[in-house]
Amino acid sequence: MTGPVLAVDQGTSGTKALVVCPERGVLGTGFAAVRPRPLPGGRVEADPEELYASVLEAGRAALAEADEDVAAMGLANQGETVLAWDPATGRPLTAALVWQDRRAETVCAGLGDAADELRQLTGLPLDPYFAAPKMAWIRRHLTREGVVTTSDAWLVHRLTGAFVTDAATAGRTQLLDLDGAHWSARALEAYGLLGERLPEITDNAQPVGTTRAFGPEIPVTGLIVDQQAALLAQRITGPGGAKCTYGTGAFLLAHTGGTPRRGDSGLVSCVAWRLAGDTAYCLDGQVYTAASAVRWLTDLGVISSAADLDPVGGSVPDSGGVTFVPALAGLAAPWWRGDLRGSLTGLGLDTGPGHLVRALCEGLAAQVTELARAATTDLGTPLDTLRVDGGLTRSALLMQTQADLLQRPVEVSALPDATALGAAALARLGADPALSVADALPGWRPAAVYEPRVPADVAAERLAGFRTAVAALLGS
Repeated sequence: MTGPVLAVDQGTSGTKALVVCPERGVLGTGFAAVRPRPLPGGRVEADPEELYASVLEAGRAALAEADEDVAAMGLANQGETVLAWDPATGRPLTAALVWQDRRAETVCAGLGDAADELRQLTGLPLDPYFAAPKMAWIRRHLTREGVVTTSDAWLVHRLTGAFVTDAATAGRTQLLDLDGAHWSARALEAYGLLGERLPEITDNAQPVGTTRAFGPEIPVTGLIVDQQAALLAQRITGPGGAKCTYGTGAFLLAHTGGTPRRGDSGLVSCVAWRLAGDTAYCLDGQVYTAASAVRWLTDLGVISSAADLDPVGGSVPDSGGVTFVPALAGLAAPWWRGDLRGSLTGLGLDTGPGHLVRALCEGLAAQVTELARAATTDLGTPLDTLRVDGGLTRSALLMQTQADLLQRPVEVSALPDATALGAAALARLGADPALSVADALPGWRPAAVYEPRVPADVAAERLAGFRTAVAALLGS
């Protein structure tokens, strides 16, 4: 049995760190904000040094609060954020292109003929959301020097000197052979990246090096991409279950077992994790703007913070005929139209803040419902329940709306930091291979369960209104 471990979740808008003990729970926490920079032309950048500094700040704060030695460290990462860096010095050579960045649309446009082949090979559609288009864009426009990788490889190198990435993160690049879980020469060739030095692909739970960045020497034994970490922490370790994390975006993952599912419904097929050489797979659907859409309403002055969703939305019985497609950074799965903008229709002189809040909640919940339906189609069986986590699950209005439109129970996780807890479980597994996955995971129980309160025909009518609004965007 390992002792406490340090788990670090390096996210889009901040880094959260926990010291987790298997018997006593969370012993210490730390947080450091990071500030991605939205730029004209759909570009979003972050300062790599700020990302690394946030890891150190959050980790040191959690360790100081716990005031105990830790046996190992796990790191979760953003997934598709990319930079070029010098492997000799660790110095960044470019800004980090954040997963939301759309500048690589030009790269994707030039690869249209290879789109189907790449999707079959890697499980991913041709879209600048993923890492490979950004990597190719950096090589064409910024620098040919150093290496170009996802942010996790750089962070781990800074911490330990190792040059690695985990199988789940590698699966977010569009350079991984999905069936073999190894780099694909054909995908590299398509992107003009054949000569690149790429990190070694590791299991998600294994020792990759040690770090003294936090003071004492700590083995790094767990690596994973953020959404798969949350899937693991929610104890969805086999087919039939799905989770949705409501963060900056909303991300629904459904476990598909030991075989990748390549469906026709617009979802991504990717690696969930690889443990002891065995690869598990999942279907993945994305909503680009969730908490960021709430922040947009806040910036407009409609509400003062996310805490206003329930009181302001609760001031009216319904959306008053307003329909909001919150595609403020484009439509992701299952449509894959990142070029589109959002729409707000059905406005009248009687439209108030409460109607806009309800319309936003319906728009977010409708997108997640479309993802769940797509997963059901690809799996061939309905999802039992939806387990949810993330900051927006604090909104009873959003969660009830989600249950109503989904017509399935929505179980809100009692674990507020599921991503970090997933990274902690992998750190424990990597430090103690004798542990079973079930023994390494935190106990799971719902903090709340939302049951559908509207009949199926009412839910179908509301979804039909949303689909009509999306169809108008798609046809524009």
